[in-house]
Amino acid sequence: MPSFDLIPHPASPPAAPTFKLWVNVDRSAAFGRDATLNLFFCVGAAASRFVISQSATAGRRDELWRTTCFEAFLREEGQQAYAEWNFAPSLDWAAYAFNAPRTGMAEAEVDADPYIRVENNLTWWGLGATIAIPADASFELGLSAVIEENDGTKSYWALAHPDGPPDFHDPTCFLARLPE
Repeated sequence: MPSFDLIPHPASPPAAPTFKLWVNVDRSAAFGRDATLNLFFCVGAAASRFVISQSATAGRRDELWRTTCFEAFLREEGQQAYAEWNFAPSLDWAAYAFNAPRTGMAEAEVDADPYIRVENNLTWWGLGATIAIPADASFELGLSAVIEENDGTKSYWALAHPDGPPDFHDPTCFLARLPE
């Protein structure tokens, strides 16, 4: 199972003491037309340090990125179009489809809600998300997170950052590969 370290955007570092953020990625074997993508985002600090939203009924919601949220961008190799998935510790989620970077945004059609879970191990915590993906495609991944701390500090984490303000949609952020 590959593991990817995320780095904070230099203009928005986390409050001290800093912490590590990484993502474990696993693709299951195909079952018919679909496979599953399992993502586990891990934060190397106590959950009590962070703003963790609550929801009375978990479901599809917009603007999850305004507070602590984990994101996965999936683009089939050789394509411009991509999907964006957002996962919140409240178990809320969102999925969008784009024709090209920040172009043609629409709510993505989703056959099954993602399976989301949160684990708190006192000195670190994590969010796991499982989604269905096409079994016969190779993907480029952008993995990212918005982390809000209780003191109001927001940090923006990704595999890489383009010049300028944080922009998880920038093609330079799609560094991970998910083969068939």
